[in-house]
Parts: sequence; structure tokens; C-alpha cells
Amino acid sequence: MADDPLTTMSALTGSGEMLVLSPHPDDAVLSCGALLGQLPGRLSERGTVTVMTVFTEGAPPPYTLSARRFLRQTGAVDAEELYAERRTEDSAVLARLGVGRRHAGFVDGLFRLDPTRGRWRRRAAGLVPELAHVYPTNRLHLSRGRVSARDSETVRRVTDTVRDLLPQGQGVLLAPLGVGGHADHVLVRTAAVLSGLPAVYYSDFPYNLDAAPDPAFTGPLAATEASLDSGLDEKAELIRGYRTQVDTLFPDGVIPRVPEVYLLPAGVRDARARPAGGPP
Repeated sequence: MADDPLTTMSALTGSGEMLVLSPHPDDAVLSCGALLGQLPGRLSERGTVTVMTVFTEGAPPPYTLSARRFLRQTGAVDAEELYAERRTEDSAVLARLGVGRRHAGFVDGLFRLDPTRGRWRRRAAGLVPELAHVYPTNRLHLSRGRVSARDSETVRRVTDTVRDLLPQGQGVLLAPLGVGGHADHVLVRTAAVLSGLPAVYYSDFPYNLDAAPDPAFTGPLAATEASLDSGLDEKAELIRGYRTQVDTLFPDGVIPRVPEVYLLPAGVRDARARPAGGPP
């Protein structure tokens, strides 16, 4: 772990932008809150940090069984109202950090409708909502570590949004590794890869307490791992700002103080080492 994430990220960002891809409201702070709390002060006046939260919308009923279970865990009844509250929480926490914020407006995987559903499935969905959704269940579909083929249009649109916000040559991405296998996290990671932009990957907390990164993805990266263990107490207080989620994520009330982990792929590491104007 030779690299210090603060030094590495400030060098990569330079006078450009770091675009942090957060699958849901709270993911960037859960996984990178200590870094985000310290990085802006390390950048030049022209260097900026922006968090783009991708899946920031709920949807109207009928809801699948998995979606209803999630709503009950958060104490909510209506998904659209819940996500309005989550956006408010996210904006407040990111404002405390002094970083930029962009809510991309895509629907969370638990509520995302299948765009390929035919007429009979639309009709039957009133009785069996699972028939109309891209990910009918959490355990068997949404958390299996892969993106559904029915989500290809979402992948394309998220990729285009990333490219629009961070044109080539203007900065670096900070993207999730997809630890834990949530399809929304894997989809955002996929969009980062497809964008063609230089990307550093963060380990998804708290899912990395019980799961490891997918070696099929991390192996080819030939990445250097870096960890950050400063600023964790301040990060825990930021996490508590996500009131709708914190009790579900940490039911015993304790937020573990574990170092943040980042993977710096060989290609990005080599680009950092080249002098400005040097050969590719």
C-alpha cells in the first residue's frame, strides 16, 4: 500500500475535476467520506470535486415484495417520498463537505421497470409486480453481482451522463468496485469503464465488511491498493446525516471505523507518472 490516497487523488485531479460516482444517496460518503472531507483542501484553486449520485428516484406502486420490505425497513410507505428525503439528506451532507453535487435522476434498481415488458406482463403486474421489474427480487436478482440484459439502456444513459459531466482530458473518475454485488453498483462501475475515462475505484463500505471485490474485474486492473485511515470519526458523523438509512445499515448503532480502500489501476498510475506533455 505504497500510495497515500490524498496525495494520489490530488495529483490525479490537478487543476481539473474529480467526478465521484455514487450509486445511491449515501454511497459516496459511506465509502469515501474521509477522503472527501480532506481532499478539497489539497487541490489547487482550479481543482474541483463533484459527487454524481446516479440512482436518486423511487417510483409509484405497485411494489415488489423486496421493495416493500426495503420501505418497511426505512419506515417509509411511498418510494417517491422516501427518495425525495434521501436527496435532501445527500445535499445537506455534501454541502457540509464543500463538494459539488449532481443528482442524475435514474430510478433505483428496486423500483426500475423492465422496458422490454410486453402487454400481458404490464397487465399481470397489477397482481404480481415482479413481472414488470428489471430486478424482481433483491436476493436472486438485484444482489447477484451482474447487470441484467434488460438494463442495457440504463447502462448507456448513465455512461453518456458520465461523459457529459467529465469530458476526456478534464479530470478523473472515482467509481465503485461493486463489492457486495448490488446491480446498481456494478452498473455504475460498468459505466465508468465504458466511458473510457481514467478511473480509480473505491471499495464499497459497509459491504466490504463481509464481501470481497470480484477478482474477474480487479485482476486485469493490475492495481495498486491504497488505504486511508484518517478522518474516520468525522466520516461517521457525516454518515449519521443519512437518517433514513443509517439504522438499517448499522442496526446496533455502531459505525465501524475501518480504513477506506482505493484501487489505482496500472494505466492510471502510469499516466500520473508521465510528465505533462510527455509521450503517451
